[in-house]
Amino acid sequence: MNRTVIAQLGKYKRETILSPIFTMLEVFMEVLIPFVTAWIIDKGIEAGNMANVFRYGGLMLVLAFLSLGFGYLGGKFAAEAAAGLSANLRSAMYRNIQTFSFSNIDKYSTAGLVTRMTTDVTNIQNAYMMILRIATRSPFMLLSSMIMAFYINHSLASIFLIAIVVLGVALTIITLTTHKIFNRVFRMYDALNASVQENVTGIRVVKAFTREKFENSKFYKAAENVYKMFVKAETNLALNGPVMILVIYGCILALSWFGAKQVVGGAMTTGELTSMFSYIMGIMMSLMMLTMVFVMVVMSDASGKRIAQVINEVADLKSEEGASKDVKDGSIDFNHVSFKYKKPPVLDEDGIEIEPARIDPNTKNTLDDINLHINPGETIGIIGGTGAGKSSFVNLISRLYDVTEGEVEVGGKNVKDYDLETLRDQVSVVLQKNVLFSGTIYDNLRWGDENATDEECQRAAQLACADEFIDRMPEGYNTWIEQGGSNVSGGQKQRLCIARALLKKPKILILDDSTSAVDTATDAKIRRAFREEIPDTTKLIIAQRVSSIEDADRIIVLDDGKVNGFGTHDELMETNDIYRDIYESQTQGGGDFDEQGA
Repeated sequence: MNRTVIAQLGKYKRETILSPIFTMLEVFMEVLIPFVTAWIIDKGIEAGNMANVFRYGGLMLVLAFLSLGFGYLGGKFAAEAAAGLSANLRSAMYRNIQTFSFSNIDKYSTAGLVTRMTTDVTNIQNAYMMILRIATRSPFMLLSSMIMAFYINHSLASIFLIAIVVLGVALTIITLTTHKIFNRVFRMYDALNASVQENVTGIRVVKAFTREKFENSKFYKAAENVYKMFVKAETNLALNGPVMILVIYGCILALSWFGAKQVVGGAMTTGELTSMFSYIMGIMMSLMMLTMVFVMVVMSDASGKRIAQVINEVADLKSEEGASKDVKDGSIDFNHVSFKYKKPPVLDEDGIEIEPARIDPNTKNTLDDINLHINPGETIGIIGGTGAGKSSFVNLISRLYDVTEGEVEVGGKNVKDYDLETLRDQVSVVLQKNVLFSGTIYDNLRWGDENATDEECQRAAQLACADEFIDRMPEGYNTWIEQGGSNVSGGQKQRLCIARALLKKPKILILDDSTSAVDTATDAKIRRAFREEIPDTTKLIIAQRVSSIEDADRIIVLDDGKVNGFGTHDELMETNDIYRDIYESQTQGGGDFDEQGA
């Protein structure tokens, strides 16, 4: 189990130390019991001395109760340490994930992160429990039983040594072959979780297109792959039992044959032979348990690497020491900015990163030599075809990604010189795929400002035209929103997300195609509210509809990652072919579908 995982023990180090101590005391009591049994037989029953029978019987009872008590404490502390470790691992991963930039998040699938925080952590918890209990108990029991066996009769005890070698070789071969299979299972869990997550998230689309059979088939295939690999692994492990039984019965036969001769010859007593049978079972079971521990540790090794990968992931974007915490105004400057996404990391067969994500110099820039200036309080429209780089452009302003070349300035200062929290508080972004969280409408709005009053929340909702539907809801602003906002429409969700962003009172507001599900009449109301109520806030509006941006102060036309045009609507209609083509294609035949109604 690697250092990163063990480092998360924290306050559970005490339990980690106490569990093996009490486990060894438990084993010590158990090992003494067969020795006392021999006394009862030899000095009590065969000698006809009932006083010795009661005396040694009482001693054996005390040893049994002590073993029980020590075993309980050992198990209790092991459970606390293992459960505490798993809780700390989940917390450590979750905390670090919160620091990830978009480029960090791009390296992991959602399903992969879920698997790490559930299945992988559970594997570590089970393995750690077995290490504290069985990996302590089995070697100590094996060593103690061997010592006692040699103390009683060293010639018969040599039978155990032969059995240990035979069993050890057989079980090692079985375990090593199984290890390779288990390493592949966890990657299949990612695919299984991805299938479940995708289906549950998009269940309405599945129903709408009657794709239930297809989704069932896809899930069955993922589940079948996990099933087959587990069956293969467990089939190999099933050989442990027959091998163990073969060795145990072989030892019993050898011990019975040679032991009986020594008892008849007077070289050992009946009680000592009886004790030897108890010790042989202890030795064999210890080996069996050690094999199980080894298998579990091997399984958890892959899980530990996957967990450590998330915990050790260093956020690409960090606030520098002494970073500025004051954004002067909403001016934006792109100074010969180029940007490209990193090439995904190279993973091994276990899903572990062996080559980090990197910028490939041979790939094309997503944004290429962007050079422009936006004044504070301006409303800027951004338009362009799919893949033109519109979202990448605005993501650089709030430093969700870092530029590859050049620099982006906000308020006359490089965004890299700002404290990240300060920058993102002042550059509020409503993303294309914004989500709502389970809670009331008030709860969701206060993501923008956790200390916002009810009046401030309602005012933000009015600016975003969200009050129109909130007032019609039975519970108003206390209406419960389901996870992901599944109980509100796309347009309602977008308006709530805009209101949430407005509550931050930002100097720059970015709407990344965030009114696409809103009719043009409501879209116009939102834009008018922005113009009248927050004139000092710089507003960047990405839109597919020309009607959403034609009244902007200036419009950026992006094409293939480059600025193809930058000016007012009238200027672009005269000078920019791309903009003019978009406008004419949308306005021919009477305009947007709902413009007449507006």
